[in-house]
Amino acid sequence: MPAGLAFRMSDEQDGIVLVLGLGNTLLADDGVGVHVVRRLSNDASTPSWIRTVDGGTMGFRLSTILFGAADVLIIDAANLSAPPGTIRLLDAATLAANVSRGNRTSAHEAGLGDLIGLAQLENFVPRHLAVLAIQPQTIGWSETLSDAVADAVGPACAMVKATVTNWRNAT
Repeated sequence: MPAGLAFRMSDEQDGIVLVLGLGNTLLADDGVGVHVVRRLSNDASTPSWIRTVDGGTMGFRLSTILFGAADVLIIDAANLSAPPGTIRLLDAATLAANVSRGNRTSAHEAGLGDLIGLAQLENFVPRHLAVLAIQPQTIGWSETLSDAVADAVGPACAMVKATVTNWRNAT
């Protein structure tokens, strides 16, 4: 498939905000991004213009999903050097600075940085791009979030809704 045809955003997608959860749900708190998008997708108050996607650990396979969105908010576990369950919104500039310095806060940032670079090569840059990072407590074999991170899922969902609503109102 020609690259130029695969990634064009339709007028119908223009108002859609992609909320992409990353992580491995078999590694305890590493899967928090997936848990957040699952809660959002099951919440009747989540606006219909928010498209939630469980990105798991799919890497470059997410390119067609990412390239079809006007605005992108990624949720992931990240080492913020903060207490477990801490939530921070990292804008695109902050993320790019961390990745370019090799100071990765998340196991997925290398792939995420490459994915964003590929998007730029395809001349696709979303209007808004940010990462909602959540400090893990435990990364290890478990399908259960630690208490501190499980307690952060609700506030993270609220922060997602507030952030993307602000984006939508700004455009």
